[in-house]
Amino acid sequence: MSSLNADFNELMERIKRGREFGHASYEPIYYLVFSPRSIVDVKRQMKAWESRLANDGWEVHKFSIASAIQEVFDAVPKMMKTIWQKQDAAAPLEWGKTNSALANKLEQGALKQKLEEKLETLKGNPNAILLVVDLEALHPYMRIGMIEGELQGKFSVPTVFFYPGIRTGKTRLKFLGFYPEDGNYRSDHVGG
Repeated sequence: MSSLNADFNELMERIKRGREFGHASYEPIYYLVFSPRSIVDVKRQMKAWESRLANDGWEVHKFSIASAIQEVFDAVPKMMKTIWQKQDAAAPLEWGKTNSALANKLEQGALKQKLEEKLETLKGNPNAILLVVDLEALHPYMRIGMIEGELQGKFSVPTVFFYPGIRTGKTRLKFLGFYPEDGNYRSDHVGG
C-alpha cells in the first residue's frame, strides 16, 4: 500500500507542475499504473485520495468505466437484448460471441461519448480534476488507449486514469498485465 501512496504523491506533484515538453501531447492526461493484484487496494484508498485532493483545493469528479458500460448496455433496445439472450441460451458456453456483440456496441462510440460529455461539463473549471476509475471493466471489450486517442484535444482539465497493468517503458503499458503491450498513449505515467 505504501508504494501506491508514494505513486499517488508523485502523481500529484506532476499534476501541480504540469506536463513536460518531452511528451507527445500537452493535454493534462495522467495514468496511475498499478499491479492488477492491487485493484482492491486502489478501490479502498480512493476515498482517502479524493479527500486529499479536495483538501488541496481540487473539485474532484469521478467517471466510472463500469457504470458507463452498464449505462450503455441498459440503453440497448429491448429487441436487441432479446436476440442476445436467445443466442446465449442456444450456446451458453460460447462467450466469444457474447463478448464480440458487447464489444461491438462499445466500439461504436457510446463509451467514448459518455467520457467526452463528462469532460465537456468540466471545461473551463480551473479547479476540476477528473478521476477515471474501474478500467478493468473494459476487459475483454477494448482498451482505454483507443478512447484516449479518439478524444485528443478534449482533455481541458487534469484527468487521471487508474490503470491496472504493467508499465513496460515511458509510454508503453500492458493492460491487466496480460494484454500485448501498447505504446499508443500520449499521457504521463506514474507507477507500474
